[in-house]
Amino acid sequence: MRNRHFILLLALMLWTASGNAYAAGNDTIRFAFQDRIGSVIPILAVTKGFFSDQGLEVEPMRFSSGPACAEALYSGAADLGCMGDTTAVIMTSRSPDFVIIASHASGEHRHRVMVRADSPLQSLADLRGKRIGVKKGTSTYGGLLAALKQASLDPADVQLVDLTPGTMLEALQAGSIDAFAASEPTPSAAEEKGARQLRSLGGLGNSYPILTLANESHFTDREAQLKHFLAAMQQAAGYAWTHPEETARIMAAETGLPLPRTQRAMALHNYDLTLNQKIRTSLDATARFLLAQDIIKKLPDWNHSISAVYLP
Repeated sequence: MRNRHFILLLALMLWTASGNAYAAGNDTIRFAFQDRIGSVIPILAVTKGFFSDQGLEVEPMRFSSGPACAEALYSGAADLGCMGDTTAVIMTSRSPDFVIIASHASGEHRHRVMVRADSPLQSLADLRGKRIGVKKGTSTYGGLLAALKQASLDPADVQLVDLTPGTMLEALQAGSIDAFAASEPTPSAAEEKGARQLRSLGGLGNSYPILTLANESHFTDREAQLKHFLAAMQQAAGYAWTHPEETARIMAAETGLPLPRTQRAMALHNYDLTLNQKIRTSLDATARFLLAQDIIKKLPDWNHSISAVYLP
């Protein structure tokens, strides 16, 4: 028992020392982003060396979902994190430290509800009493709740099973769930294995922006780094526009999807570095829906929680 207490004390001392070292001026930016089709711009910025071009030392941290990126940002393991709108709203409603500094992708139809090819289900209304896999806390989750409401279904009318994207297809094939909702490339990967789309989560007034959040407390007196960071992201956005075929090949390698399927999945997205009024309006609508669903306790203070001052 004494040894265990010593180990815990040592771990705490090391953690505190690392935190103090960071506070003392570690300029490395720890960047959490997703290995998803929506992450073209951050993936290009890393793989093509655009952060280095801007004189930045960036430590990339790849995750399979927005909540995982949010966890890294919330815990202090990351300085910047990319996530969908629902996750971003939850983060900004929790703490004023987290500020949305850009959107790097959007796409009304990038989230889809998938079923087995032989499933008798034909509409969302048919999901009453069925088991639906979804990663809770994601933008897909928020979109699914809105779609269920549109179909006159409450969350209590279905069984929502919290699954990571990588396990959804296996669960569907095994019959553990009747359907799943996910963002690309998971639906396209499922189509490769014979699944079919029940519906997209489009048509709900949401553009589903994918957002970059900064922990501003980590950038005191380092605001210039955020500007250079977004300048590198802008380089990546330009590269995606001017080199679409190479970008698709890079994303196919990242996701493991065949190139034609990757290109079709990418076509469901808009890749642009912005914080325009459409995104702001979409975020506010999402926040008000989540508040009504009691998923958040208060609306974010958008005057503080959104800042376009770092955009090129």
